[in-house]
Amino acid sequence: MQELKPTTKVTPKQREETLKNTDEARGGLCQRAWVEIDHGALSDNVRQLKTLLTHPTQLMAVVKADAYGHGAVMVAQTALEAGAAGLCVATLPEGIQLREAGISAPILLLGATNTPAQIEAIAHWQLQPTICTPQQALVFSETLGDLKTTLPVHLKLDTGMSRLGMPWQEATQFVQLVQRLPYLEIKSVYSHLATADSPDPTVMRLQHQRFEEAIAQLHKAGITPPSLHFANSAATLADPALHYDLVRVGLALYGLYPAEHLRPVVDLKPVMQVKARVTQVKTIPPGTGVSYGYQFIADRELRLAVVGIGYADGIPRNLSNKMKVLIRGQQVPQIGAITMDQLMLDVSAIPDLQTEEVVTLIGQDGNAQISADDWAQSLGTISWEILCSFKHRLPRVAVAK
Repeated sequence: MQELKPTTKVTPKQREETLKNTDEARGGLCQRAWVEIDHGALSDNVRQLKTLLTHPTQLMAVVKADAYGHGAVMVAQTALEAGAAGLCVATLPEGIQLREAGISAPILLLGATNTPAQIEAIAHWQLQPTICTPQQALVFSETLGDLKTTLPVHLKLDTGMSRLGMPWQEATQFVQLVQRLPYLEIKSVYSHLATADSPDPTVMRLQHQRFEEAIAQLHKAGITPPSLHFANSAATLADPALHYDLVRVGLALYGLYPAEHLRPVVDLKPVMQVKARVTQVKTIPPGTGVSYGYQFIADRELRLAVVGIGYADGIPRNLSNKMKVLIRGQQVPQIGAITMDQLMLDVSAIPDLQTEEVVTLIGQDGNAQISADDWAQSLGTISWEILCSFKHRLPRVAVAK
């Protein structure tokens, strides 16, 4: 895997310019609400995760979905500088965005691409696609033949996810077909785990066994893939036997754990904080309804603060009357229905609260902390969805603590 050379065209001066003067950014673009991205924590997470790997296993940083809402370009640059060997994205536009930003490291497209126009773009931008079916391989080979261009490709096997990939039992025929096709250079054979975050390893072990059997079939046929990869974040933390030549790390990169039982494996730091400002403070008498539908009616006189962030920014409306936020290091409850652009708080415990004070919705303030996991638990969902929900009208502000 020595060909994976994580290089970018970002100069130290450009990085310094991006990271400098966070307070100025908050006072300008971030007047209302913003997302802070701690690139120091991100770098540390990459280094911590790499301590779990045995040479020559390398780490690929998964930066799809705008790096899980963290900002794909800046996350990719930081991860590569911290030691990631390459990047994974889901879609062609995500890969193009990184190339346009000057990133020259290997970029694996995890999603399926099928049309000649997509293939031409992949070749132009020097991306590495996933091939899932013989039909897809034939279209790639024919289109690349017209371009007189050879492309590195990754072949995906379905070992139990029931999503993209050829059935693992047909690995040999699939790989032999691609080997015979011109203009396709096999870069790796890989698969994806469905239950690696479960404390019960039964399904994970079954998928591992299937992957091993597929590789044994290939070896029996005289085929040795240049590279194998299988592990997502959970598998990277759970079992070194799943590491192979590469691991594809997403959630753990951003400082969150795929499951509680994996928390002791490595010390990760959350990368994202979500903050907003108080825009008005008022006192309301008993019996006053708050927000649409009067889901909350004051049972006493209370101090109410309006905060400039809402569900259009990615705050789930289903958290209405369930969530708490942090102000001056203490928790205060959100009240009433969360609206498109604003939400309300009961700040009776902070009687001298002023407008423009900072509210932390996700992150740490003093000794208190609220995580994406806390929101996910309240909503019956997963932290991946929470991170990806924050919309682009919230500026991403880089901080280096």
